[in-house]
Amino acid sequence: MPIISASLDDESIESLDSVVSSLGLKGRSDAIRHSIRCATAELKEMDDFGDMVEGVLIVIHENHNNQWMNKIQYRYERIIKTQMHSHLQDRKCLEIMIITGDGESAVNMIKEIRSVGEAEYVKFVRS
Repeated sequence: MPIISASLDDESIESLDSVVSSLGLKGRSDAIRHSIRCATAELKEMDDFGDMVEGVLIVIHENHNNQWMNKIQYRYERIIKTQMHSHLQDRKCLEIMIITGDGESAVNMIKEIRSVGEAEYVKFVRS
C-alpha cells in the first residue's frame, strides 16, 4: 500500500484520534481510509440527485456577523422553500433549509457552502 504524507493542525489530529477511538479502528490510517469512504459515498449520493431533488439541508457555522451564508441563500432562493436560522452556544448558528428543485442547483449550493470553508457541518437529508 502506498504511503502518503499529510500536514494536519492540532485540532485535526485530535479529531482523527477521536475517530480512531470512537469507531474502534486500529489507527490513524484506518481512520483516514474510513473518512475517504464516507466522503466518497456522500459524493456518489449527490451524483444521484438527478433532475429533481427534495430534502433538508442542515448547516452549522460560526460568526453570525459574516454574511457569506445569506449571500448563498439569496443565490439559491429558487430552490429554498423554507429556511430557519437559530443561534446555538458559543456564537454558532444553525441553518435548516427545505430544498426542492433541480438536483444540479442543490449540488452546486452544497459545494459552494463547503468551499467557503466557514461551515463546521453540512448535511443534506434527502426525502
